[in-house]
Amino acid sequence: MSTPENTTSTPGTAFEDIAWAVPFCSEGANCFRFGRDGDGDGRAYIGTTGSAAYVTDSAEALRALIAAVKAGAADHLLA
Repeated sequence: MSTPENTTSTPGTAFEDIAWAVPFCSEGANCFRFGRDGDGDGRAYIGTTGSAAYVTDSAEALRALIAAVKAGAADHLLA
């Protein structure tokens, strides 16, 4: 996720055009949602259910990020 097109967005930036999946809730109150562009542009989104802010990048980049988190490669970000 080091490309210049990585962005973090807030409400008002085409939030309505994102096709969000059903939120995934882990232990506690941590609920995440994943979405894709409604226009098929290849963008993917990760956000929480408690906020309208989200992170966006290509679907491949977010897939790699999720795999790294699951493998423990991003544990330093959780401290």
